[in-house]
Amino acid sequence: MVGVKTVKIDGECIYIFNSAIYLFESSIGFTLELDIIVSEVTVKKYKKEETLIIEIELEDGRNIHSIMHVKILSGGLPQLNLFCELADIQEFDGLHIVTENDAWFPNIEEGITLEEIRKVEMPIEEVSLKLKLPIDQVEWLKSQKKRQLNEMFQEFIYDNWKKNNS
Repeated sequence: MVGVKTVKIDGECIYIFNSAIYLFESSIGFTLELDIIVSEVTVKKYKKEETLIIEIELEDGRNIHSIMHVKILSGGLPQLNLFCELADIQEFDGLHIVTENDAWFPNIEEGITLEEIRKVEMPIEEVSLKLKLPIDQVEWLKSQKKRQLNEMFQEFIYDNWKKNNS
């Protein structure tokens, strides 16, 4: 089976943790399918898109350029399923063909953890807290810059998290 070397979405190279490229045969024809494990940041970036311009470099040196539909697969690890319909499968020699009735299906999540993914690209989320504090602490908080508060809270949380999880 042919492996994927690199993937570019709309000209931007993305980090892939694992992937599977294959042809899916159904009663209506063939589709080229690319399943990729990516970071949560990448999923968030493309989750509202319907189609993307995809460039795939295969390990055997071949390049595939296509406009592909995108599906976000929920459940386990963050992943994208990219697919497009094919009229001719001749140029895709060496790709595994999966049918609707096949028992085999690529498991690209095996051996990868969310912690490993987050070491490469940690998502940043905004959070709001409601606290009851003495007025002097409120005044002090309001006088601080947002960037400094973010750094202070991150450090505080990581320090306490490490103590409680050790």
